[in-house]
Parts: sequence; C-alpha cells; structure tokens
Amino acid sequence: MLPPEQIQIIGESQVFLDLMDRVSEVAPMERPVLVIGERGTGKELIAARLHFLSRRWDRPFIKTNCAAIPDTLIESELFGYEAGAFTGATRQRAGRFEQADGGTLFLDEIANMTLAAQEKMLRVIEYGEFERVGGNETLQVDIRIVGATNVDLPAAAAEGRFRLDLLDRLAFDVLTVPPLRARPGDVALMAEHFGRNMVKDLGWAAFTGFSPSAADQLLRYGWPGNVRELKNAVERAVYRSVGESEPISEIVLDPFASPWRPEPDASSEATIPSRRAPADVAAGAQDWPDGSEPLDLKAVMAAFESGLLAEAFAANRHNQRDTARHLSLTYDQFRHAAKKYGLL
Repeated sequence: MLPPEQIQIIGESQVFLDLMDRVSEVAPMERPVLVIGERGTGKELIAARLHFLSRRWDRPFIKTNCAAIPDTLIESELFGYEAGAFTGATRQRAGRFEQADGGTLFLDEIANMTLAAQEKMLRVIEYGEFERVGGNETLQVDIRIVGATNVDLPAAAAEGRFRLDLLDRLAFDVLTVPPLRARPGDVALMAEHFGRNMVKDLGWAAFTGFSPSAADQLLRYGWPGNVRELKNAVERAVYRSVGESEPISEIVLDPFASPWRPEPDASSEATIPSRRAPADVAAGAQDWPDGSEPLDLKAVMAAFESGLLAEAFAANRHNQRDTARHLSLTYDQFRHAAKKYGLL
C-alpha cells in the first residue's frame, strides 16, 4: 500500500511530470538531496516520496522543522544529549539523527540551522559519526539527509549565513519544485481532488463541482500560497456551500476580507505580500488609490515578472528557446530569469 504522503502528490502538467521523473531517478541514490521551492509547494511530500521510493522505505522517516526549534536547542534536538549536559537534562535523550538511523532524516527549513549545528552535521554527512551534547562517546549512524528550504542557499552561503562546504555536500542533486502559477493545468485537477476529499470528510453524498465562473476564478488567481492555499480555498468553498445540489459558485480567496477587518500598523503594512494574481497586478495597477495604499514595488514587479514568464512558458509548451524568442530575450537571459522564479 502506498503511504498517504504519496497519494496526495497529484498533477499532470509537464513541469510537474518532469519533477516526478527527477524524483524517481534520484530516490534510489544513497546521497543527500535538497528540495527547493516556495512555501506551500509540497516540499515535504517530495521528501517523503524520495524516502518511500528508496531502499530505505521500510526504515524511519524522521521529519524536523529547523525553523521551529530555538537556536539554543537545535543541537540537542538534532544530536541528542547526555544526562547533566545542561540544566533540566535529567536523563540521556536520543536526537533526530539517532532516531533516523537506517532511514531518512528530513530537515525542513534547513537554512535556519545555526552555523554550529551545520558544522556538526557536516561531520555526520562525511563520516557518519557525531557526539551527543555533553557527551564524549562517538556514535555511528547510517542516514540519508533530505533538506528543504525556500531560501537561495548559494546566496546565503556567499553572505556567510550557510556553510559553503556543507552546501557542497548536501547538493548532490537539487530538486526545485515549481510554483502553482507555473502549473496552470493542474489547478482544476487539484481543486477537484481537494473538493471530493472535503465532501468525504463532511459525510456528504456527492461533490457537485464548480460553476464556470468559480472554475475561471480558480484558474485566474496567482496562488502565492501555492498548493496549500488552493486546498484551503477549495475546502472553505465546499463547507460554505452547505451541501447544496448546485455547483459551487462562490470562492473566497481572502478569508480575512471583512468590512470590520482591523487596520494594519503602518510599520508592518508594507511587509504584507500582495495576494492578487500577477495578471491582475498589471491590469489593475491604475486603479490603486494615489498614496492611500502602501505599495511594495519590488514585490509587485517580481510577481508580475514571474507570472508573465510562467504564462509565456506554458503558452510555448515549455520550450525554452521558443519562450525566450517570444519574450525577446536571449536563451541565457530566459534561463536566468526562469531559474530565479523556480520555473526550471
């Protein structure tokens, strides 16, 4: 039986199928892999697929979110500790590396790991050995590391925030998960999937589908939160339909929208990302009130550029040279821009 993590990975767009081929190719390799992508693109599901398609499929698959662990505790969480290593350490505790022995250790948000922890992890990757915090005994483990992040790790290494030697060890292969805006053909497929699952969870008789206007709304939206945001929007639309027999006609993309919504602080307002579709940004730019709505120009231009690239790439059947000519770019210019936004 396939594990639940694999069942939820769905799609039929070419960029998605290309990624799945890459996953299948690298899964049997006993080497570290990095999974790069925007929030909500399903990096953890890709990591799970790598594990369950490997020879370690029946061994532990241990998941750790490095961003959720305080800097002062990350070493003890990953490598364990001996009794008396610090205040409160009343007994010996095995860390995530020991727990994953023989299997796969998935380190989500790996860019948030401290430099000290990175140094210890480098030794584990090279020699398969480490010591618990406060201990002298050298422990041996056999693990495969899969790291994930939405950060540009080479840039972080160049700035001294990530060890370059560790990056070299981790990057045996790098899988970049395309954002949902680069997979427009998968939106309807996933919306149908999430809708049917929600109906099943609610115990309703059948899923009535979406009206043409609702389906068009799903396709036109930019999905900055990617698959996670699409899932929430579809499930919200299903439960709010109250089991009606007609197709779902209302999609609430912004659950915070309300005439009584609190006004944001001026200091934080500019940091809130735009949730408008890239195509809508350009079309509606002239409608923004003059001076009444703070605007993050860089974020808007990046959203527009990435959306335009994705649309042109899809229109040219994901042929890189044709897309470059379509956009009046050189082949190298297009590849640079496409890699910048995770299209390649």
